[in-house]
Amino acid sequence: MNLRGLYTLFEKEVLRFLKVVVQTLLTPVATALLYLVIFGEVLAEHLEMYPGVGYGAFLVPGLVAMTLIQNAFANSSSSLIQSKMTGNLIFLLVAPISPLEFYLAFVAAAVVRGLMVGAGVWLVALAFVDLPLHSPALVLAFAVLGAAVLGGLGVIAGVWADKFEQLAAFQNFVVLPLSFLSGVFYSVHALPSPWDRLSWLNPFFYMIDGFRYGFLGVSDAPPLLSLGVSLAFLAAVSVVCLRMLAMGYKIRQ
Repeated sequence: MNLRGLYTLFEKEVLRFLKVVVQTLLTPVATALLYLVIFGEVLAEHLEMYPGVGYGAFLVPGLVAMTLIQNAFANSSSSLIQSKMTGNLIFLLVAPISPLEFYLAFVAAAVVRGLMVGAGVWLVALAFVDLPLHSPALVLAFAVLGAAVLGGLGVIAGVWADKFEQLAAFQNFVVLPLSFLSGVFYSVHALPSPWDRLSWLNPFFYMIDGFRYGFLGVSDAPPLLSLGVSLAFLAAVSVVCLRMLAMGYKIRQ
């Protein structure tokens, strides 16, 4: 494996989003804070999703996870579509970098951005909500898993899209609905039938529910099930992504 090439591409992707830190880090944190203020303050006294767990404490892990995965997706997808539109993707294609190294560099950079944004939301939320931390290891595991899955999905979307409108459609009609309907603002047990059963088909639900378990120690799904589904989803996304890169789909053809 070309470790120097992998690290160089990873560093380039990290420096890219750090150059516009207000847009890539501070703005998502501010947006999540608005959700917390609006939903947390209005509904805190009226809802209790789990016994003994206030709505604010329930909401924060979901907001952190949702912001984390959305920004991981945005990082890899926006970088690829910009490279395709400006024509500088050719410099990556002629470099001695394999599809696996290409994939790992983009996903690792997406994970770094996702973790930085998620940590920012969590730190700001601590000023408003008394949030427990049941299992730091599970919190970190689901955070990395979620960011890696969406980073890989962002690579798929960036490779597939030919223009910004197609990428926006992928984000608005796939990523956003799946993330908003994954139990960020509610427990799936509170949904009427058949919406409660449909929620169990959403892979984003398991990533966010497992992440919430790491904080609260309670969840809608067993944490091992959430971990297994998240790993399977990551494997599926990775296989599709590596296949597209190896074929040169829409980047070499």
